[in-house]
Formats: sequence, C-alpha cells, structure tokens
Amino acid sequence: MKKTCWIIYNGSLVADKFVDQARLMAEACTHHNVEPIIYKNYEIPMTLHAPLDVKPDFVIFLDKDILLATYLKNQGIPIFNDPDVIETCDNKAKQYIQLAQANIPMPKTIVAPKVYPKFTIKQSGYFEGVLEALGLPMIIKEGHGSFGMKVYLIDTAEQFFEKVEALRGVDFVFQEFIASSKGRDVRVNTIGDDVVAAMYRHSETDFRANVTNGGTAEAVILTEAQKAVALRAAKAVGAAFAGVDLLFGPNEEPIVCEVNAASHIRNIYNVTGINVGDRFVEYILHELEASHEAGVSSL
Repeated sequence: MKKTCWIIYNGSLVADKFVDQARLMAEACTHHNVEPIIYKNYEIPMTLHAPLDVKPDFVIFLDKDILLATYLKNQGIPIFNDPDVIETCDNKAKQYIQLAQANIPMPKTIVAPKVYPKFTIKQSGYFEGVLEALGLPMIIKEGHGSFGMKVYLIDTAEQFFEKVEALRGVDFVFQEFIASSKGRDVRVNTIGDDVVAAMYRHSETDFRANVTNGGTAEAVILTEAQKAVALRAAKAVGAAFAGVDLLFGPNEEPIVCEVNAASHIRNIYNVTGINVGDRFVEYILHELEASHEAGVSSL
C-alpha cells in the first residue's frame, strides 16, 4: 500500500520560495512512490477535543509552527524534523547552548540575559564586560531570524549600546566576529549520518554570504574536517535533516555558524543538481521500516 506524506509550510509566508520548497519535497516523495499532500499550516486545525480523522504515514515539517508540529506528534504521527529539534534550531541562543555542550567549534558566544522591555541593565556594567570579552567588531544575533536577517555587524560602542537597548525583551546573543570568513561560508546539507550536498557562498558587498542577501553560490568539494564538523553539529541538535552553515577560521578550519532545521533546498539544487529532498524521503522510509521491524521483533 502506498504511503502518504503531509508536507507542511507556513501559509502566511506568501513568497514563492516557501511553496517551492514544499513542491521540491513533493517531487521527492513521488520519486519514492509516496503520495504527497501539501498543506499550509493553518489548513490543519488543532482541535484538541477530537483526534484527526485522517493521518498520514509521516510529515515533512517545513515550518516553525512548533505547536502544530507538537500537536501532530502527539497524534502519533512521525514528524521530520522532530518539533523539539525545530524549536532548538529556531532559537539561536538555545541552539548555541546545545552546540557548546557538544564541544562543537563555533565563534566565542555570550547569550544575553533576559531583560524585560520596559526595563534596562545599561548601568549595571554587564555590557561593558561583553565588550571587553569579545571586542569590536562583533556580531549580535537575534534568537529568531532566517536568511541572514536579524544579524548585525557592530563596529562601534555607540552602535553596540543602541542595539542592546533596542533588543530589550528579545532573545539574542553576542558573538565573536570571524573576520577571516567575512562574506563567505559553506552551506552543508546533512541527512542522518551523511553529507548529501554542499555549496560555497560568497558576497562582495555584505558580511553575510546568504544568497537571499545578494551572495552567489557554487558547488564545493568539502574537506574531511568540514564534513565531520557539519555532521557533529547536526547530531548535537538532533536533526535528521539539517542545513549547517560553516565559517572559515583564521587557518581555514571549519567553525559552525548555525544549524538550520528546515533549510531551503532550491539554491543548493540549482547549484549542485541534487534534490536533497530525494535523500531525505529515502532516509525517512528507511527509518520507518526500521521502526516497524523493531516493533515486530519486540512482540
């Protein structure tokens, strides 16, 4: 019997790249004889007093609607990625805490304390300590942001104090600026224990290399060190499917910039000709079969 898959993206995001991501995953499903159904997140009501009438064999979750992902998981549906993974990766502060716990190489990072919007700790001496620890320039990243947005290069103390005051009530981190990687990085797509595709991104006009911000991309052959670090980072956050962004350290050593749990795959497909979704669906089917066999053997 043919398996079914729900592919879920956020219906409030009207840019074509979001539904395009879902379509690429749907194509991958059909390649593996799986029937895909694409849903906007709001098309699945979270009615808590009644179970779903119809359930798919699995869900590919391309959104950050953690509540919906958790609701579906609680209905007994396998979700890829798991909502706990999506939540960890969606909050960069939480993600970096987890990466550090696993000793993943990354920029020196300080997680900002919670400050309520109508209050300030400006006169406490805390921020002066951050400046002394990391120096300038430095990076400030909001906890929630995609495509290189809400990431700020801070060059002066004036910019620094202006930004931290503006971010009261927001999760964010302070990070060492890796000057050797300015305007360049590597995106690595991992699935399970394998590196599936990679591309080198670079920008002549922005400290961020994201294609969305005007960067360009090309295929790249990864070093063994880059492969190993990318896989370790994905494993550290528990991601079955990840887009790991690697920076270049002073000696070109790989440093993790961040791990994306719902990374877009169109650009890497255009650059490499690899539909990462194909390998993702193949991995999911293998995991479901292994889970089924384990369940049968335990009876």
